[in-house]
Amino acid sequence: MALRVGDHLAASLPALRHEPIARRVRAWSGGTLLLDSSRAALVWEPGRVVPQYAVPVDDVVATLTPDPGYAGRRDGPGAVPVGPAGAQVLTPETGFGVHSTPGAVLTMSTGAAPLRGAAFRPEDPDLAGHVVVDFAGPDTWWEEDEPVVGHPRDPYHRVDARRSSRHVRISADGVLLAESRTPTAVFETNLPVRHYLPRADLVADLAPSDTVTTCAYKGVASYLSAGGLPDVAWTYPQPLPDATPLAGLVAFFDERVDVEIDGVALARPRTPWS
Repeated sequence: MALRVGDHLAASLPALRHEPIARRVRAWSGGTLLLDSSRAALVWEPGRVVPQYAVPVDDVVATLTPDPGYAGRRDGPGAVPVGPAGAQVLTPETGFGVHSTPGAVLTMSTGAAPLRGAAFRPEDPDLAGHVVVDFAGPDTWWEEDEPVVGHPRDPYHRVDARRSSRHVRISADGVLLAESRTPTAVFETNLPVRHYLPRADLVADLAPSDTVTTCAYKGVASYLSAGGLPDVAWTYPQPLPDATPLAGLVAFFDERVDVEIDGVALARPRTPWS
């Protein structure tokens, strides 16, 4: 019987996962180098949907000291249900201090203010001698000579933008918000298809908000409110190089509006943004 790849990947979610990467990884805090490694790996703790960098202890320039009394950064939600089966996942918003595998909490110090709980040594033989580092601890990360934003990129995560001629209608409580026959469909791993629309196809007045978020694959998003729904849409004014087709287009949360594609109403997906 054929194995569905998505089901195979979902089945691995409760496991501690890792993948070596052939990239030089560096991190700084306040202009001080914390680590420099060409032997890094990506590590997903059980339940995590995005990875963190792990590097050999020998590649850490900062001083690492045990900090067992510190719980670490625990902001954001705990496990949330995602998908039709309601699988429990830890989203990127869940703080680094929420560890789901045994290990030791470490503080990184450089002589300046210590980064408490910013490192974690898993108790796993395949990761022996490595420490996982909180992406939000250092203020600057590079892969080779290019900056990384949001979180480390998953090599098995894709974001594909495709021009389309499908008829997209978006409404809320019966009020039309947008209608387009020239959307750009974005197919992103483990996420609903998003339809990015030209601003000329917006019917409702969209008001900019102060909310911004960062996507490791697409860049910094600015948010828009419409129809009494705060932050119901977003746009990438200056997307990252891999997402340039999305520049200036507007997408809506299908979780919060009613979407029709070629006259067929879509069910609202169940995601962390529902």
